[in-house]
Amino acid sequence: MKSLMVLVAVIASLLGVPAAASAAPELSLPAPGGPLPIGLRTLHLTDQRRADPWVPEKRRELMVNVWYPAVPVGRTPLYMTNAESAAAVAGRKLDLPPDTLSKVRVHSRENAPSLPGRRPLVVLSPGAGNNRITLTSVAEHLAAQGFVVAGIDHAYEAWATEFPDGLRQCVACGQPSDPWPAAIANRAVDTTFVVDTLLKDRRWSIDATKIGMAGHSAGGSATAAAMVADRRIKAGVNVDGPFFGNVSLDRPFLLLTSPTGEKYYRASWDETWPRLTGPKRQDLVENSGHSSVTDAAILIDQLGLRPHVPPAEVENQYGSIDSRKALKFFRDELTGFFKQWSAR
Repeated sequence: MKSLMVLVAVIASLLGVPAAASAAPELSLPAPGGPLPIGLRTLHLTDQRRADPWVPEKRRELMVNVWYPAVPVGRTPLYMTNAESAAAVAGRKLDLPPDTLSKVRVHSRENAPSLPGRRPLVVLSPGAGNNRITLTSVAEHLAAQGFVVAGIDHAYEAWATEFPDGLRQCVACGQPSDPWPAAIANRAVDTTFVVDTLLKDRRWSIDATKIGMAGHSAGGSATAAAMVADRRIKAGVNVDGPFFGNVSLDRPFLLLTSPTGEKYYRASWDETWPRLTGPKRQDLVENSGHSSVTDAAILIDQLGLRPHVPPAEVENQYGSIDSRKALKFFRDELTGFFKQWSAR
């Protein structure tokens, strides 16, 4: 879809925006609003049954973050790896130490033991060009409320994601034709593979009857596609992503939109909406941007980057809404929705 490629190009353009010289600031994500401490495990998964659609000589590999209610022991994990941070700092031409973004303060404990109890699962899929860590604030909030949360990095669909064999770049983002309809279908297969894997993993006690999914932009598109392909997903949230193909669903669905999404995707939403026959709701988040659900808006403000980004791009990606207010809205909406429809 051309409009999705336009927004990928906008995100890519932000990689070259310079920032004024400054000392490394103290960066932190908002504290989660739930009562439970959080653990984080990072998984490297390989689906031996599938070739990777972007690099066919490889099997399909995924990096997955799993956030979950945990015993509060152990060290705080890095927000992103040092290699990912160095690539992001260099790509954005920031006058900051290479490890600045790896030091963003998060609220989980690395590899902490799970708290007892059978838990609902929420799968998260990031936007095109983004990796899984961009939804950390949403994931930590859900985990603190009692969910197991799996954030999927769809290989070769994000910039500078570290795998065990090194950094991988966004192959999909440089395609001359529109790669996203096929990519979204493949993300649905990724999702089923991850759900299958997690349900077999004894480190978590996941209730297979209580599974939800949410995604941002292309991840929202993938949420709808995954629900069509896998009926175990009981409820879904699309944050500002188009629908691809003939999506028909009879399960609860929430569509959260920005003015940017309204500009690019309204035709897709209107065309699909009558075929969503389960409980459904859509809500325009006034003054928000396409990426207001992500950690990026918070970090852009903490780094003082807004004055260095072209105003049109600020409006498209982050809007004029206070970034913390926007993030609180999205976290509360997703938590309430999944408690109502997939966790009961």
